[in-house]
Amino acid sequence: MSTQPGAEVLRYTAFSADPDGGNPAGVVLDASGLDDTAMLAVAAELGYSESAFLTAPDGHGGHTVRYFSPKAEVPFCGHATVAAAIALAERDGPGDLVFSTPAGTVPVTVVREGDELRATLTSVEPHITDAAPEDLAEALAALDWPAAGLDPALPPRVAYAGARHLVLAAASRERLADLSYDFARLEAFMHRLDLTTVQLVWRESDSVFHVRDPFPVGGVVEDPATGAAAAAFGAYARELGLVPDDAVLTLHQGADMGRPGTLTVELRPGDARIRVSGTGTRIG
Repeated sequence: MSTQPGAEVLRYTAFSADPDGGNPAGVVLDASGLDDTAMLAVAAELGYSESAFLTAPDGHGGHTVRYFSPKAEVPFCGHATVAAAIALAERDGPGDLVFSTPAGTVPVTVVREGDELRATLTSVEPHITDAAPEDLAEALAALDWPAAGLDPALPPRVAYAGARHLVLAAASRERLADLSYDFARLEAFMHRLDLTTVQLVWRESDSVFHVRDPFPVGGVVEDPATGAAAAAFGAYARELGLVPDDAVLTLHQGADMGRPGTLTVELRPGDARIRVSGTGTRIG
């Protein structure tokens, strides 16, 4: 797919080595000839939750990267970062990259593990804020979730690691699986709070979580695998003392959509930043 000469649009999936799993993203490795309108048009034509557009390579692994959903530009996108890094590694070989994003500088390392490439991104500095009771009530109303369906051990918070996400924890896997929400109402709520997704999570064990991410502000019902939200969740889990400072968490996402993927979240003592890693592969 190419919208104009010199703008080759690649398609990759992230957080799965199966083209039918994980989260698809468009990747333009040379977007120097595209303006904002053209980038948005590419993202809209693809219809994926986000696409990554790279410019200004410095010859040392550095690139300027912008991310567009079908409806708008977003400050940071984890799965499109992984997809772009794997695309670069396939072209140039594995190694270290530095992405300059609207949210800040994001280092990425790509390594080969057998027949697969795995990319690890390091988030910008995260922060966590409380969720106002009235905002929680509106989110639950838009989701059609009862307050009794939440897990009191994982209280609601707004978490940021490049983009803002409202974290809501379901008390059961069945509650998480039952997702049928008011698209317009949740979209309006998220715009008001400047949220990129709502991260819905169920804790299976000390270090294993299942997550889902409604994404109406991006023009899609649900994101199949959300790297930015995974980074934000890592910061949330550490801030609330749910996991140790040196934890490695496994997040399963996309199974309810028929696109299973796995995100690995790493916390390191003395470093507030969160590392998110996963495999990826070209589609088609």
